[in-house]
Amino acid sequence: MSEPSSTSEVPPRRFLFVVPPLVGHVNPTLGVAAELTTRGHQVAWAGMPEVVQRLTGQGATVYRCAGPVLGEGGADRPPDVRGPAALKFLWERFLVPLAEAMAPGVAKAIGEFRPDVVIADQQTVAGGLVAERLGVRWATSATTSAEFTGALDGMPKIDAWLDGLMAEVRGRIGDPEGTADPRFSPDLVLAFTTEELAGRPARAGDRIHYVGPSIAERPATADFPWAWLDPARPAVLVTLGTANTDAGARFLTECLEAVRARAGRFQTVIVDPDGVLARATPDVRNTPATLDVRNAPAAPDDKDVLVCRYVPQLTLLKRVNAVVCHAGHNTVCETLWHGVPLVVAPIRDDQPVVAAQVVDAGAGIRVRFGRVRAAALGEALDAVLDEPRYRAAAERVSASFRTAGGATAATAHLERLATASAVTHVERPATGTAATHTTANPGGER
Repeated sequence: MSEPSSTSEVPPRRFLFVVPPLVGHVNPTLGVAAELTTRGHQVAWAGMPEVVQRLTGQGATVYRCAGPVLGEGGADRPPDVRGPAALKFLWERFLVPLAEAMAPGVAKAIGEFRPDVVIADQQTVAGGLVAERLGVRWATSATTSAEFTGALDGMPKIDAWLDGLMAEVRGRIGDPEGTADPRFSPDLVLAFTTEELAGRPARAGDRIHYVGPSIAERPATADFPWAWLDPARPAVLVTLGTANTDAGARFLTECLEAVRARAGRFQTVIVDPDGVLARATPDVRNTPATLDVRNAPAAPDDKDVLVCRYVPQLTLLKRVNAVVCHAGHNTVCETLWHGVPLVVAPIRDDQPVVAAQVVDAGAGIRVRFGRVRAAALGEALDAVLDEPRYRAAAERVSASFRTAGGATAATAHLERLATASAVTHVERPATGTAATHTTANPGGER
């Protein structure tokens, strides 16, 4: 990225973000990276350029790392795998192979970029393990709060299994003598949420800083027919994120039926990246709007339903009155940032935990993804649109997000960690014992 003049009292430092090929995990880093750059620091990413640069823009420095992509090859998760089985699949078939494949690229990035601080996504454990092995301070980027809110308290065997898995991965790519859990930096965990939504942490609470969502403008990735929206009517967004369309045909069909039954009351934008509605519902017809993006009403003169392959979500959220989604942490936080209530239908992974947070905060209604029918979906939509308490709760969470500071607060924490790193850092000699010494370049020069 470019290096503007510094607006920070902290001397210029270098920060390396280690991210997985998951849009919802990269997006929260964008605002932090932009703020760091504005303050005169240098920023780079370690990950898959095909994913990262699509979100950051082509000017970003990205060190290539290998790894699987969720939904492809061995990481192609069957849509009916949920609960503990889904968590096991996620770690064994995707996150652990991702860590092992990324480790050489992360080590190369650290060696070439020489960061003062590594910011490792909580599920990209190669970042923490390699940083610890190479003696570089690291922070955790927690794009979901499920890991530290006691979600596994009722499943001690699963918790123990995960701890054992982390130890095995450490033995292969990290420092066998290391002790830090790669999901929780011993120095700093940045949680892109607040206690108003996530509740108080059940673990690693002394290191967690709730900074709220990091919301930043993104490069345009989709055209959208803004003139289709009627300012005189409410609007609803239906989305299952970027990694759940394989499981979504039935649910999206029920959503379509629910909103059709309310024709004339509000407009609905349904995100359907893989065209499952067109296959499942013959009357839904998408026609090309641009070369790569197909956005069109379900019929040429349809004023009630717009089926899109992609949408500019952040911009669209400013125009909608309710969101129906899978309770993905990124989508939930972006929605609540705008004070918009939700209908949440969690599928797997951390989504049931996040859905429970939404309900507990009073900001939405939970429905069963696998069983809900159009009638119940419609009733839930009626409630969040018509009952003021849901909007009021969403606005309370929104206020907490904005007070928390977002990218500005996250950047301040990272600058403090970088300053501490410039004074001392830990290296592990071949014997595995720790030795603390003063760095040779306290000013951050290379």
